[in-house]
Amino acid sequence: MVSRFGKWALGLVLVAVLGACTPQFRNHGYVPPEDELQTLVVGVDNRATVDDVVGAPSASGLLSGGDYYYVRTRIKEVGFRRPEVIDRQVLAISFDQSDTIANIERFSLADGNVVPLTRRVTDSTVVGKGFLRQLLGNFGNIDPSQLFN
Repeated sequence: MVSRFGKWALGLVLVAVLGACTPQFRNHGYVPPEDELQTLVVGVDNRATVDDVVGAPSASGLLSGGDYYYVRTRIKEVGFRRPEVIDRQVLAISFDQSDTIANIERFSLADGNVVPLTRRVTDSTVVGKGFLRQLLGNFGNIDPSQLFN
């Protein structure tokens, strides 16, 4: 027969196990709602208007005066599994030379491309050499006349 404490402990463990399987969602970033974007007119409004209407971007182009990028990501985590990106939206507002809106584009996770990363490693000449060998190996490379100038 299980004691009252054993029942409570078993119930607590069951709740903890079921709670660990519940998906957790994280939201990062900001994309302005469609009703705010409807007030912007391509070819008429400028960068200052965009700042006033939809707010500062989460990212902008590399150079000052570059395009605006608003990014929102939704991530799902379940227990000890790897987090999974389930939604990503990118809003790109580009400007012409006179800082007038040239284009407004939306991109989603389906529009993305997988970019293969390459690992480039610089070979080291000190691999396999001990500390003393490295230290003593530099004695022939020192020009004493250059030390005390």
